[in-house]
Amino acid sequence: MLALTFTAGITLSLGQGLRLLVDQGFATRSPELLNQSVALFAVLILALAIGTFARFYLVSWIGERVVADIRSQVFNHLIELHPGFYESNRGLEIQSRLTADTTVLQSVIGSTVSIALRNALMLLGGIILLFITNPKLTSIVMLAIPLVIAPILFFGRRVRTLSRLSQDRVADVGSYVGEILGQIKTVQAYNHQAQDKQHFSGVVEEAFQVARQRIRQRAWLTFVVILLVLGAIGVMLWVGGMDVIAGRITGGELAAFVFYSLIVGVSAGALSEVIGELQRAAGAGARIAELLRTEREIAAPPESERCELPSEVPGNIAFENLSFAYPGRPEVNAIDGFNLRVQPGETLALVGPSGAGKSTLLDLLLRFFDPSAGRITLEGCDIRQLDPPDLRCCFALVSQNPALFHGTVADNIRYGRPEAGMPEVIAAARAAHADEFIQQMPQGYDTHLGDAGLGLSGGQKQRLAIARALLTDAPILLLDEATSALDAQSEHLIQQALPQLMQGRTTLVIAHRLATVQHADRIAVIDGGKLVALGTHSKLIESNTLYARLAHLQFGAAESSKRN
Repeated sequence: MLALTFTAGITLSLGQGLRLLVDQGFATRSPELLNQSVALFAVLILALAIGTFARFYLVSWIGERVVADIRSQVFNHLIELHPGFYESNRGLEIQSRLTADTTVLQSVIGSTVSIALRNALMLLGGIILLFITNPKLTSIVMLAIPLVIAPILFFGRRVRTLSRLSQDRVADVGSYVGEILGQIKTVQAYNHQAQDKQHFSGVVEEAFQVARQRIRQRAWLTFVVILLVLGAIGVMLWVGGMDVIAGRITGGELAAFVFYSLIVGVSAGALSEVIGELQRAAGAGARIAELLRTEREIAAPPESERCELPSEVPGNIAFENLSFAYPGRPEVNAIDGFNLRVQPGETLALVGPSGAGKSTLLDLLLRFFDPSAGRITLEGCDIRQLDPPDLRCCFALVSQNPALFHGTVADNIRYGRPEAGMPEVIAAARAAHADEFIQQMPQGYDTHLGDAGLGLSGGQKQRLAIARALLTDAPILLLDEATSALDAQSEHLIQQALPQLMQGRTTLVIAHRLATVQHADRIAVIDGGKLVALGTHSKLIESNTLYARLAHLQFGAAESSKRN
């Protein structure tokens, strides 16, 4: 603000320098007075250059700093939101808000706001100096001010609405590109490029049309402001010229007045353009604020209502009359009146047809969602009375499609325990039968993986996920279809790694392949979100029709004969 005020003051002082240059330098025809006037003018220009450097550097720094803080704040908020939020909001559109919208804000805060403040100061200072220099001529310029404000208010409101709409369309473009490029193999395998090109062209055209409307409104705003302000200055020049001819004012006074009039006119025109940018930033800011206003549905309870877990968690889990429907499908219960108790240290398998609700139970157990009825307890504590990070520390998850991140192999293994040392990482990889293929990589454990583990086979990814779970060393293990998508050799290696991973832990296993769970302590058969049977493999073959049918489909007539 100091640099801004300083440069605005120096710019306004140039008018007085110009007056002295004309009246004492040119009019007197004195070389000495001309030299003094030019020297003063040069000092003002040097001061203006120094002030402008400080203003530009400091304001640009502020813009970058503010946007970096906003990005951090938005990301920190987004990463804490429950997964249900991302079911109803496109992740790539949110990504656009975090990048494109904050870039708009960076441009505005780091440049446009500075321009707006500088021009506002010069507009105000110019008007004051105009009155001091010549009140009569100033009144002519002031007639244009109300005429300028009206279009600014009229067009500014429309620009803001269109700016918000334009940012939405730009986000659509980014989302579509990310979606298509992320599935490029499928796109090309089905020769869908022509349709995608056509659809993308439509999305781009929509964004262009909205941007064109916004630009037209801003252009009209600039046109009207410049016409009115500079038109008033033209009238003022005619009146002032007549006064100089009549001897009522000096040429230097008219030159200074013209200079201040131009400053007022240029400042008003610049403000009209800047207001369009500010309206655009307001649209981007509103989209970011909308994200920040999104409330966390999964949050820690108040301190007074919290339940404390024991220092060692045996793994005593209970599902009590549990019901749940996903936010996107509220009319259909994914889990309906489910009751089950898991004993500490046991291996419990969850089986049933696709869509039965098996993975949903794990989502509820990890508190990615809260049930609509009933409750889940861990060591007797309702999990809603636990701080989510404390709850999730009790679990190690190995999913069907393990998540690997951009970084080294070691970083991915120690994802659940960032402080773990290399000897622990290597020990976990060996236990997961992953060390052999890791050692064959170019830099071993320091090899950087591509996005989502690009370049690794399904079995290699799964063994890294098991190594990660081993290193996390949580008391409860969740295996969600850990081997269903693997070839026989990879499955054999992972089946060798799982016993060590499951040893001494309470384990919940979801599996479609009954061969992988037939030795579980108990098997829970789930259908339509309900628990329909519970027992060992041999007992369920004899007592439950659904399980027997699944066994017959997988094991063939041999299992069917056992049942008979």
